[in-house]
Amino acid sequence: MGAEGEAVGDLQQRLARLGLAVPDDECGRYQRATTEAVRTFQSARGLRADGVCGAQTWSVLVEAGYRMGDRLLYLRHPMLRGDDVAALQRSLGALGFDAGRVDGIFGARTEAALEDFQRNAALTIDGVFGPDTGQALDRFGTRVAARQPVAVVRELERMRRSPRTLQGRRVAIGDAGGMHAAAAAASQVLTAAGAAVIVLGHPEQAEQAAEANASAAEVYLGLALDPAATGCSAAYYAGHHFESPGGRRLAELVHAAVATAVDLPGGAVRGMALPILRETRMAAVLCELGPPPIVVARTAEVATALGEALAAWASTPFEDG
Repeated sequence: MGAEGEAVGDLQQRLARLGLAVPDDECGRYQRATTEAVRTFQSARGLRADGVCGAQTWSVLVEAGYRMGDRLLYLRHPMLRGDDVAALQRSLGALGFDAGRVDGIFGARTEAALEDFQRNAALTIDGVFGPDTGQALDRFGTRVAARQPVAVVRELERMRRSPRTLQGRRVAIGDAGGMHAAAAAASQVLTAAGAAVIVLGHPEQAEQAAEANASAAEVYLGLALDPAATGCSAAYYAGHHFESPGGRRLAELVHAAVATAVDLPGGAVRGMALPILRETRMAAVLCELGPPPIVVARTAEVATALGEALAAWASTPFEDG
């Protein structure tokens, strides 16, 4: 609020193209209408709705401007991101080609699914989404557009086949801010239950996600201390009309167990697209707790509750129906 300049004007134009015009604000001035438009965009995209256009919001806003066919899509580093990538993943998944979760990030699984589609459609197999592949995808995709992506089906199948205990399961616990002691205590509880635990502490969410992926963890649980909170909130990945069933189930269990342990019923369970949830490749939950004095005083209870929640998740990792 109060910022001025070309960058603000660019922001306003991008918001307008997404149907979030700010007619009450002068072009190039970040006033009330712009703040509310940013907040609306953030809420719709699973971001923290604070009305401030920081690096994360700006990145997602740029991604939102891409439509399938606007550019060639292929595997590169850094990976291509955008709504066009998400649309491609959704279309491939509906046809039974597993591009992984619909996250709008063109990674190795998306490339493999695209090549598999090209092979089946008798196209040049180059892993590049261009006009010819787009036309073929349009022809087949109109018949199955409403189908559930195969990634959801396979996630459910993996969980069905998983052991119904924590014994030998790989768990990543992340200190997402001010919760080092709780992460260490939870690690001890889970290790005692037979889990193989890795504790992550990188301050950047994307780096923590990369570490969790590299560890081949089956589940990620991030812990953050929130000075403004009055209870426990648990977030799981949801974005681009996709959500992780395992993540949602774990978030519900974590919220119920921890809220009871700290005797603070505030907070909620919600789907979000924060980097730590979007970029991990397993069931993932970010648990935010506050106020700090109560949470710190009840670290042992929080750790025990997290152990109980993860044990319950291992026993029943999703709800049928």
